[in-house]
Amino acid sequence: MSGNNNPYGGSFGAGSYFGQSNASVNYGSASASPAAAAPASENHVSDTSTAGFAKDVLEASRNQPILVDFWAPWCGPCKQLTPVLEKVVNDAQGRVKLVKMNIDDHPTIPGQLGIQSIPAVIAFVDGRPVDGFMGAVPESQVREFIDKVAGPAGQDQAAEIEAVIADADQLLADGNVQEAAQLYGAVLQADPDNAKAAAGMMQCLLAMGETERAGQMLASIPEEMAADPAIQAVATKLAQIEEARKLGDPVALRLQLEGNPDDHEARIKLAKILNVQGDREQAADHLLTVMRKDRTFDDDGARRQLLQFFEVWGPKDPATIGARRKLSSILFS
Repeated sequence: MSGNNNPYGGSFGAGSYFGQSNASVNYGSASASPAAAAPASENHVSDTSTAGFAKDVLEASRNQPILVDFWAPWCGPCKQLTPVLEKVVNDAQGRVKLVKMNIDDHPTIPGQLGIQSIPAVIAFVDGRPVDGFMGAVPESQVREFIDKVAGPAGQDQAAEIEAVIADADQLLADGNVQEAAQLYGAVLQADPDNAKAAAGMMQCLLAMGETERAGQMLASIPEEMAADPAIQAVATKLAQIEEARKLGDPVALRLQLEGNPDDHEARIKLAKILNVQGDREQAADHLLTVMRKDRTFDDDGARRQLLQFFEVWGPKDPATIGARRKLSSILFS
């Protein structure tokens, strides 16, 4: 899905959290976690030679961008730039690699590339030079150069997006539906194929009674994204809502059970209706009652229905935890 055709981001003011370039993430109260320093064992800096250039630079650049630092021991600006380059490259944690070449010892390659002034830094991608700079530039410009050739720090943004989704999940759980929807929408503007955010947005729509819109959004999701468990849980919830609409009047079902407490079919129907109404504990208790009385009814249908509830509620939901405990006591007593 493209950002321009995002069917679920625009209604909740979603554009204000993530920069259009995706180079950084800023979402108000959610704090961004700074990237951890690269472990000492992961040094992304090495030296190369004329003989090793093809392997160390040309071949390696097919896997990640390679910066080649052409330098010489007598070059004062090189001594200023090299520690800055090494620091920024190691801070990038593998997004790029720095390969240094001493032009005094290995003049052939820089000569072929037309290097006439040092320090000179050339970026190679897919086996060819794509960009470069000369001179001892400041650290900020080195960082900008790396972002230009390697793209923004995707790992940092991914971590921040996960933090936003966690905040949105908590807001939704606390009943702050509109605020949760704004965060989910912000994520979807930056990452339209984020299944967790899409599922969260649909949950918000369902919480606001926008069942039809949630169904439309589900229908628009690509097939590969629809296979995600979070999306599947929403699809199941939508199916439960549609089924509950056809199961009759809950008041009439309660009266039916008062007259005949062993009417298991009516009890399961009532459980399904209570579930979509949000009364999860009562819904689970009705299914557990059927299990206690007759495990064979509908081929253990009450248990199968309860497991489907768990799938939608999630393993951490209090209703899931409580009902699972009661279910275990029935199964293993």
